[in-house]
Amino acid sequence: MPHPTAPTRDELVDAAAKLVPLLRSRALWIDEHRRLPRDVVTAIEDSGLLRMQVPAQYGGYESDARAFVDVLTEIAKGNSSVAFCLSVYATLGWMAALWPDEALDEVYAEPHVRISGTTAPTGTARRTEGGYVLNGSWRFNSGVLHSQWKISVALPEDPTDEPVPLFCLTPVADLRIEDDWHTVGLQGSGSVTTVADDVFVPEHRVITGADFYRNVSKSRVNGPKPHFRVPVLVTTNAIQSGQFVGAAKYALSSFLERLPGRPLTYTDYPSQREAPLTHLQVGEAALLIEDAELRAHRFTEAISGKIARDEPWTTEERVSSRVQIGWIARQCKSAVDILAAASGGSSIHRDVPITRIQRDLHAASLHAMITPGVNVELYGRSLCGLEPNTVYL
Repeated sequence: MPHPTAPTRDELVDAAAKLVPLLRSRALWIDEHRRLPRDVVTAIEDSGLLRMQVPAQYGGYESDARAFVDVLTEIAKGNSSVAFCLSVYATLGWMAALWPDEALDEVYAEPHVRISGTTAPTGTARRTEGGYVLNGSWRFNSGVLHSQWKISVALPEDPTDEPVPLFCLTPVADLRIEDDWHTVGLQGSGSVTTVADDVFVPEHRVITGADFYRNVSKSRVNGPKPHFRVPVLVTTNAIQSGQFVGAAKYALSSFLERLPGRPLTYTDYPSQREAPLTHLQVGEAALLIEDAELRAHRFTEAISGKIARDEPWTTEERVSSRVQIGWIARQCKSAVDILAAASGGSSIHRDVPITRIQRDLHAASLHAMITPGVNVELYGRSLCGLEPNTVYL
């Protein structure tokens, strides 16, 4: 159960909404410096939003997926890079609850803990006394520049070990950062490469990929909670969908704010607001955003229902979770593309939000777990009675 003093969903959404003016004011700095500024990180800590993913025994809220969707929707109305980082902290924080309590005591000793990481097994782990020696490099570590802990996945070196990936929880301070994040979208996520050079990881901070993807919690406290028995990728997909909805909403509101008094250049319309073309563009974009938000909410309601009934998850339901975020991303990106095309030449100035939102949504939609085409194909394959062509469910 959530902590008895946990804020309500409305209170959490209100806390997120209060951050929006600050996030918008820092947008150009965030892109230029390719990370989050200190005042934004401090404001996020003060808001209490980082406690949403923390287990209740450490004073966390164990917030439901709907709360995450609505909070990240608000944050993305301020800045997509911040929303992306928070989505990572939420999902990786939730994942960390699968580790043994001894490891969690270390992780959650930090009151504003932030955990980043990736699930690509691009490292190696060599067994040694009391644990493993970790080596390797991992790309796309969003939010790691402001994290205290990181999840890195490695393949065991020892030929006698099962060829199952090992999920290693390490302090970020034990890793080397390669500042290689130079992109056209989500610049502020700081998704740099991390490198491990003979990093010792004690046994209690390592779990197997088999346990990770089957949600076999090593925590005596978290294991019995239905909240932590939802498949990892189902929870991840649900939480991250809010950032797409919020970004698209921000694009629509900023477009409408700029609309009054703007002529439709080289036409007889003295105001773009009067042109039927504009009405069609705004109407279609708004409907796409409304549909995406409704889909995100239905997705989270389905998760809450399964948790309440403490039901196991079928393969079909896991496949469905993949297509939900893929389709939400596609709808929101389509809406923003329409609005960007209607925004005129002046929108290419850096202080106009629309092109930044468009670039950020494009970048987020390319995430391997989110890419709409891949997920739609997976869903269609399932409808045709074929087995999934991926284990990432």
